[in-house]
Amino acid sequence: MAWLASPPPTANTDASIASDASAVPDASGALATPAPRTARHNGTHPASERPMIEVRNLRKEYVMGTERVIALDRINLDIARGQICCIYGESGSGKSTLLNQLAGMERPTRGGVRIGGIVVSRLDERELAEFRQKHIGFVFQSYNLLPGLNAVENVAMPLMFRGVPREEREARARAMLRRVGLGKSLNHYPSQMSGGQQQRVGIARAFVTRPQVVFADEPTGNLDSKTKVDIMDMIRDFARENGQTIVLVTHDDHMAAYADRIVTLLDGRIVHDTEQDR
Repeated sequence: MAWLASPPPTANTDASIASDASAVPDASGALATPAPRTARHNGTHPASERPMIEVRNLRKEYVMGTERVIALDRINLDIARGQICCIYGESGSGKSTLLNQLAGMERPTRGGVRIGGIVVSRLDERELAEFRQKHIGFVFQSYNLLPGLNAVENVAMPLMFRGVPREEREARARAMLRRVGLGKSLNHYPSQMSGGQQQRVGIARAFVTRPQVVFADEPTGNLDSKTKVDIMDMIRDFARENGQTIVLVTHDDHMAAYADRIVTLLDGRIVHDTEQDR
């Protein structure tokens, strides 16, 4: 398949994309994918519908001194639209490397990644930035809030990159913050909030644009047990409401239990792939 090739992207190099109508953004920048269907509770869809995320023969190597380290090897994975998929594994298993590959943060040594029909592993930096702004949300373990901006301004930031007028984006940000229980903290800065409050801001920021895919990297890693449950309930409920695909990276069994599916990595390979009953 042409999209699996790994040379640097050049104009019109991927004939399979050019001939695939679902791989081309429409005039508004939205992915030209089939009309949304009502997701089943576990996020699965008919076999005829293209998966939201497709990974083929993915391999990632790093050169460390004189050694070549294989971080990921022969990863093949389809993630359905609307599915909450957990990438599970201990430290060093390759789960964070896989998340970086899915999000286009790093280029694969071999193989490729499609999201919504777009081969993200072949996009250049400008194209990747534009793609993420339009279609991807992120929830980070360390929150990654801008310290000089208050809660509303942090949540409104992705909307600013989309060109949404200030009054509208701040109104949408305030509405999202109220939904995550921060209606009384709209003007608070990160230094004035607890870890749980900061992560609520992070969730509001990730979902305010209603992205098709949200990547959550150990989103509860710095939180107490009660706050972990609250945060995961929010992520799950937003995803169900909007039919969004969630890729959750964790080593926590309790957090993995929120997923429709658990893909377990060990030494850079998938060793288990389990659907969970709902």
